[in-house]
Amino acid sequence: MKKILIITGPAGDAQGWGDINVTQSVKKAIDDSGKNATIAFVNTMEEFYSSLEKNEFDIAWSALYHISGKSETIGMSEGDEKWVADIFDDKGIPYIGPDAKTMKELIHKTTTHSILDSKNIAVPYHYQLTTSDLIPDIAYPAFVKPSYESRSVGISDESVVHSPQELQKRIDYIENNFEQPALVEEYLPGTEYTVLMLGNGRHQKFLPGKVVVDPSMFGKYPILRSDLRGVGVTKIETVSQKKEELIELCRQAMEALNCLDHVRADMRLDADGKPKIIEVNGIPGLKPVKSWSPQIFSLNYPSPDGPIEDYRKLIDHIVTSALARYNL
Repeated sequence: MKKILIITGPAGDAQGWGDINVTQSVKKAIDDSGKNATIAFVNTMEEFYSSLEKNEFDIAWSALYHISGKSETIGMSEGDEKWVADIFDDKGIPYIGPDAKTMKELIHKTTTHSILDSKNIAVPYHYQLTTSDLIPDIAYPAFVKPSYESRSVGISDESVVHSPQELQKRIDYIENNFEQPALVEEYLPGTEYTVLMLGNGRHQKFLPGKVVVDPSMFGKYPILRSDLRGVGVTKIETVSQKKEELIELCRQAMEALNCLDHVRADMRLDADGKPKIIEVNGIPGLKPVKSWSPQIFSLNYPSPDGPIEDYRKLIDHIVTSALARYNL
């Protein structure tokens, strides 16, 4: 029986697939698939190292990019502190998900955009700016968000700016409230899509979905504000148009970024109807039924036993594919 060590902590919801309740759902799905999962809830690096020493396991799966006590934001680790995947690599521990280099590139959205742009993979125009930087000559409206966050943290109607003055004000807001630079992008007014990459090699699947929100929930702009995330308001529907284009865009991005096991690319259509990647999520949400990965999986592989059985199969696909990658 294969044993999986699940790493989480206070930052599991901000950084990864969800809080401890979601992690317990992941554990149950693994156990119900004939494997055995143990949860290590760690508050400090010392507790993390201890969990690796005292538990017997074949592969690890972390909801954390780095060990942090912050429960609301991701941020970046302090100084030269290693990330979870760095330590797995140092110790030769098999683990689920992209390697440390890729994880850091994904959470640093400017880096993600730059890598994809260098490969001619469609992304919005983008600038990383701080309060001390000169405002570049850009086309408005523009979209402003934190550089290192997820789950729409820091995004509201004020994220859409129409002048250098509004842009400066929003940059100040990002830096003062999140202690990080702002990522300034082309505002994409079109439909939002997401494409889930599951597995590797012969286990690999690309599953697209259309992101749908009741229009009455929006404010001035059709954007996913932070208060619309994680509360079951966003729904994923089957893609009827541009399906192959979306899949190919995701495939190219995953290859360029060296993504593994379970990664999701979010996209929006620009003013000309062209899809552009706005974010690549290295630890997508796994809240049963409500998170996008389970919703997408259920759309494509619905079980007569219902969404909880779909969820078990999703988790098992991720774990089984990662085990195969290590010849386990």
